[in-house]
Amino acid sequence: MRLSASPSRPPLWFWIGLGCVWVFALAFRFWQLERFNALVFDEVYFANFGYKYTTQTQFFDAHPPLGKYLIALGIALKGFNTWGFRWVNALVGATLPLILSGIAYQLCKRPSYALVAAALASLDGLLLVESRYALLNVHILFFGLLAHWLVLVALNHKGYQRNLWLGFAGASFGATIAVKWNGLGFLLGLYLLWFAAKVGQAWFGTQKTQQRRLPIQRLSELSWLQIGVYLPAIALLIYSLLWIPHLVLNPEFNFWQVHTEIFSYHRYRVGGAEVHPYCSAWYTWPLLLKPISYFYQLTQSTVESLPVIGPPLPQNAANWIYSVYATGNPILWWASTLAIFWVLAWGGQQLWQSCTRRRSEYSFTHLSAEQVWISGYVGVNYLANFLPWVGVSRCTFLYHYMPASMFSSLALAWFIEDWLQSSDRRLQGLAGGLLLFSLLSFMVCLPLFLGLPLSPRQWQLLTGRF
Repeated sequence: MRLSASPSRPPLWFWIGLGCVWVFALAFRFWQLERFNALVFDEVYFANFGYKYTTQTQFFDAHPPLGKYLIALGIALKGFNTWGFRWVNALVGATLPLILSGIAYQLCKRPSYALVAAALASLDGLLLVESRYALLNVHILFFGLLAHWLVLVALNHKGYQRNLWLGFAGASFGATIAVKWNGLGFLLGLYLLWFAAKVGQAWFGTQKTQQRRLPIQRLSELSWLQIGVYLPAIALLIYSLLWIPHLVLNPEFNFWQVHTEIFSYHRYRVGGAEVHPYCSAWYTWPLLLKPISYFYQLTQSTVESLPVIGPPLPQNAANWIYSVYATGNPILWWASTLAIFWVLAWGGQQLWQSCTRRRSEYSFTHLSAEQVWISGYVGVNYLANFLPWVGVSRCTFLYHYMPASMFSSLALAWFIEDWLQSSDRRLQGLAGGLLLFSLLSFMVCLPLFLGLPLSPRQWQLLTGRF
């Protein structure tokens, strides 16, 4: 792994590139956002729940309320229409490449790594689809990734300023859990990293020869009071406060009772894989084996009742299909899976060597220490957001993998950035090819991401359903 300089501020070319990525993400999320003038997939629940907050109508929901508050905000500002209950999600989704870029930069202070991470996130098909509808998953990612970025920023400070940034991070952790409980995976990842940092500090000590302290070492500076009391106390406080508007509107259950009802709903009332045609087991997610159909309608150009706003279909056309698939960018998805599996295997090998050798025989150079930190960060957070689903018996979907997939994307960005800077032309070509084919794969699958009209033959080729 190449070690580059660590500028105090990213150069101008980085900000220009990041701005271009953001414009790209905004354009595809807001283009014809009101295209389907109908409730798509779980919008039938979440858009209506958001509307009920604006009309002060009582209801029961099987998730915490923050995601619906944000949908309600959009409705309050723009009305109960497709634009009104979708635009906040589109805006939040467009910021995710920026936050992922911020995390990448804080890990090693390399602007090129941060820019590649942002570019890959902007080409994620599942992230694009989830951002265009009134669903909850982009809000989990927004607050969870923001919390991690805030923790990493806190490690650059001392004393009062560090505690202030940690307080913001705690609030963001509370917010992601207040969208869905699986936001706890982001907090679990931080705890596992802190524990690993403490163990590593005790085992290897501090290497005085290093020119700068790595984030993993600075993480070990956090005390058990900061990580075990201060941060979770703020998270719990914010989480509890966010329930107040919902409980005032729905007084049937108090704070403890509503949590019992939600747990009971997911544990006993949501069935297994047979309850929904697009339920998928956790082990299928890294291979993208079962995408989700969010919208499907077969029509002809003469049909006027189709809830589509946009250009008309070709005249004298045969059957055309409007279809929205919640699926990843295939090239990007599979490459990210290979990258994270390699990181986990390499990290496991390093851990084994550190446990089987005496401390005097095993030490990190600055270069390998950076490799251990980045692989440890993405690997631990990937597992923290993925492995808890192994024991879940209820129906699960591909979108439950999205928090874990953010870290596999960071792993792939790490390899691509390093290969682009390599003196080996083959590695440079491989990195450039991955970026090019990820873009081409994104464009080929774009009709499924945006719901553009397809002939039956085109739809079969893109979905693999013959």
